[in-house]
Amino acid sequence: MVGPRPLTPDAGGDPACWANRVCPECGAFSADGYHRHGCPVAAGSEGMVASIEAVKADITELAVDAVVNAANSALAMGGGVDGAIHRAAGVRDLTAACAALGGCATGDAKATPGFALPARWIIHAVGPVWHGGDHGEAELLASCYRRSVEVADEIGARSVAFPAISTGVYGFPGDLAAEIAVGTLQDLETSVERVLLVAFDDHTLDRYQRLLRHPGPR
Repeated sequence: MVGPRPLTPDAGGDPACWANRVCPECGAFSADGYHRHGCPVAAGSEGMVASIEAVKADITELAVDAVVNAANSALAMGGGVDGAIHRAAGVRDLTAACAALGGCATGDAKATPGFALPARWIIHAVGPVWHGGDHGEAELLASCYRRSVEVADEIGARSVAFPAISTGVYGFPGDLAAEIAVGTLQDLETSVERVLLVAFDDHTLDRYQRLLRHPGPR
């Protein structure tokens, strides 16, 4: 399959409306998931994620279908994982693609091409800032994981790598964030076959591994 390409005028529709969905067969963008340019896409059968693994790695180097970026609501280049992904993908290209999406609400996710990354796509998920836990932070973080997988299904990604969303400068407690990540992903019905939970240090890796060895009740 070819990589993502910008929508061409002869494909039909307004190019600005196709900015946050990518046809997995021909690489054209589609905002609403309908392939108005006539590309036939066979839908995969859905079930639980077949494999969830914890790894300590540089997420920008992973050869998966999609990596998830811990983005801000403006989808502007930030620090941490966000900055690393922008630099590795190519700041100019990724900044332009993100600008075309018009921002993203907290708890939601949108996709762009991966550009210079090994991954074909980047799914930008906006996590919540921690304000003590009484402002819906847990629900919003769970929504990030849920929406990222939904977007992965829409673009045809079968392998997805997640960073520890919101646990950096946004201040979300690491233990709770890991529980939400693992619990949410284990309960999703999806065509995604493999999920990587990417840890940036040994402590985060250990959290994920303990939760995956001893999953809580569904």
